[in-house]
Amino acid sequence: MDNRAEVRQFLMSRRAKVTPLDAGLPDGGGRRVPGLRRGEVAMLAGVSVEYYAKLERGAIAGASASVLDALAAALQLDETERIHLLDLARAADGIPTSGRPRRRSAAAPAPVRPALQWTLDSLTDGVAFVRDQYQNLLATNELGRAFYSPLIGDGTGGRTPNLARFQFLDPASTDFYPDWERFAQMCVGSMRVEAGKDPHDATLQDLVGELSTCSDTFRRLWGAHDVHTHGSGTKRFRHPVVGELDVAYEELALTAEPGRALIVYTAEPGSQSQQRMRLLASWAATRRAELVEQDQDAAAEREAERS
Repeated sequence: MDNRAEVRQFLMSRRAKVTPLDAGLPDGGGRRVPGLRRGEVAMLAGVSVEYYAKLERGAIAGASASVLDALAAALQLDETERIHLLDLARAADGIPTSGRPRRRSAAAPAPVRPALQWTLDSLTDGVAFVRDQYQNLLATNELGRAFYSPLIGDGTGGRTPNLARFQFLDPASTDFYPDWERFAQMCVGSMRVEAGKDPHDATLQDLVGELSTCSDTFRRLWGAHDVHTHGSGTKRFRHPVVGELDVAYEELALTAEPGRALIVYTAEPGSQSQQRMRLLASWAATRRAELVEQDQDAAAEREAERS
């Protein structure tokens, strides 16, 4: 992912989204492309047409904060888009945007700290899990393992479960996510944010390349250059065991592990979704007991064979 190309495509895509009417300008007619002209953006941002054209060609290194803020206002960027533009500029200047180490190879993700797993396990009334910047599902509580069973399976696949691969490459995701297109946009938007922070991240490059090759939808959404950050809100799922669930989510950044987040799904007290969450927890406990019994039987059989 070349930073200059990222800057160019992002600015062009944002410019195309703002109409003259949105910006309080006369239409004038005769527009060959949607959105504002370069000269109009330059005027709104208070810079020369030549300078804005240079920025849109991707030469954003050295742009001042005041120019970037004026550009964000002219293009009517939301807060996520504005931060993404600043991240692109920092990357062009060679300034790291976070304390996490740069990844140059697709190494396996480091396991979560024991204390973090204890924290997850202490949350029993909701789904809790840790996700990294590559959409890897790194750890869950017990209810989370049951909730994400369509993705995790029996846990014997040997590969870290990945939410983006599940979203775009597994047909089961269309059943699990009733609002599939919305989830797809959120997933790609989050990955776009990460790409802006470090265009040289080989792990993310490999994942984007894989998904672009295998999924036409991912390739289309990636090309839109839309960015998205989670925080809080509501989501809808359809679980194969308990049916439809409406949950609230909260995403908490882990300052001790930059790039990773702890996410919790909870259902409204007294709602049908809460009842179904409790049913799912009961199913998970029963399944765990069955697995323990199977392990004990297998151990007894091995002991008997040795006797």
